[in-house]
Amino acid sequence: MRPLPLVTLALTVALALFPTTPAAAADTTTSLGYLGRGGDIVTGGGKVFVAADDRIVAADSTGTVTGTITGLSGAVGLALTPDGSRLYAALTDSNQIAEIDPAALTITRRIDLASYACPEHLALAGDRLYVGHGCQTSWGGGVISLDLTAASPQPVTVASNISGAPLVVVAGGTLVAGSTKISPADLLVYDVSGTPALRGTIDANGSYLRDLALTPDGSSAITAYEHPWIFNAWDTTTLTKTKTYGTGPIVEGIPAALAVSPDGTQVAASMDSSLRWPQTGPDITLYDEETEARGKTYDNPLDAVTPQGLAFSGSDLFVVLKRGYLWRINGALLSASALSVTAPATGTALESLTLTGRLTLSENTAPGAHPLKITRRHPDGTTTSLPEVTTAADGTFTLTDTPPVGGSVSYDVLWDGNSTFRWSTATATVQVAKHSASLTLTGPSTGVVGKELQLTGTLNAAGKPIPPGTTISATRTVTGRDGTITTPLPPISPAADGSFTLTDTPDGGGAHAYTVRFANSPTFEPAEALHTTTIHGRLG
Repeated sequence: MRPLPLVTLALTVALALFPTTPAAAADTTTSLGYLGRGGDIVTGGGKVFVAADDRIVAADSTGTVTGTITGLSGAVGLALTPDGSRLYAALTDSNQIAEIDPAALTITRRIDLASYACPEHLALAGDRLYVGHGCQTSWGGGVISLDLTAASPQPVTVASNISGAPLVVVAGGTLVAGSTKISPADLLVYDVSGTPALRGTIDANGSYLRDLALTPDGSSAITAYEHPWIFNAWDTTTLTKTKTYGTGPIVEGIPAALAVSPDGTQVAASMDSSLRWPQTGPDITLYDEETEARGKTYDNPLDAVTPQGLAFSGSDLFVVLKRGYLWRINGALLSASALSVTAPATGTALESLTLTGRLTLSENTAPGAHPLKITRRHPDGTTTSLPEVTTAADGTFTLTDTPPVGGSVSYDVLWDGNSTFRWSTATATVQVAKHSASLTLTGPSTGVVGKELQLTGTLNAAGKPIPPGTTISATRTVTGRDGTITTPLPPISPAADGSFTLTDTPDGGGAHAYTVRFANSPTFEPAEALHTTTIHGRLG
């Protein structure tokens, strides 16, 4: 691994001294709305911005949308200062660069580029903004630079006679530009540590450049072409290919987007699976920048990644999906953790059950004590947050719970992760039987027409409390000279101990069968009881 730049070393030390606590463990996917020609994403200072053609969408470090910047025409390319204090947008329809206050989400000035039509791609180095401009496939495209400290920045030509608006990236005093409109498309490498000077051309032999990235020190440029179906790295001094990420030929999709981690050690490479059939394979793969080794993969089944749609923010990776979604991969750069949880296959409502599990950290690290969040999911889709449990030194944990209802009950266990290890989750499901219940009903064996009859009963839930709002249905079935007639009686609300009273005033003689039923409870099995009374005499 090449030595890290001083700025990167400082950042690494700062993160080690002041680790951040994840704001929310799980990855998120948030709607951005229609993107049009947009899709470019930038991050800085805990802020995220996505170009969306007629507007720019702002989000915070958790991926939550916080506002929009409107009044734009063809916002397709973005650049943001590392501290998130200034945002720049290429407005390809109005031939302007918009300077934006990210805090107020307002445009502070517009820089006119009437002589450099169709600005599309931006790269920022200090107070120098590089603009890739050019309309469609005309050869009037090129790269200009703007001194942002000037009251009226004047364009300085860096490159010209390029087909369309080239992608531009800059780092470590090196600028690389490549056309997205032609095949094959070579790369132009410039030394911009002083007056821009062409260092040379990289014969990349690639078709239709879709994204371009630089390592933080500017020593290596990484390309994503539609063809070949791999990601190549190029030495920006010798202008030769040095590394290849991915194996090719087309297996998981067509190269779409690239991003290099802030410390330069990891390359995030995206394959667009929407351009092939079947649409399989991971959306994003992490590669070791130095060894080319394939690492973790991430997939979002919702959609494919847009070109220029990747950006790191600390250890998180933000991804723009084609249909207008922002996907936050929380802790993408962190080491892996794993949770397992085992539950009994069956249980009974209102009866205690025990689950066990383990938190495992990679690199043979002893987990130690960590709080775990527990959520119980019920058959009707509702959820309940249970008290947290803490892992033992070896990562094991035990969870005891009393499910309140029968059916398929699931337990989601979540570890938030920390500044070293990525969050993880596990789920176990228990088939919970409803608790048994019984009904009793007693009363007199005989009665008289027109006189109130009183019966008593008990709903017995094996000593378990009767849920508030529980009702018992009742019917009266009379068998006499006129046949058999069944009549519903008012529902009964039992007391907390399950006792209840049923009253009725018979209006005719014969056998009166009183039936009480307890049914349709998510917690208890149905129960039924019957008592028959013979009624004598007639009204009047």
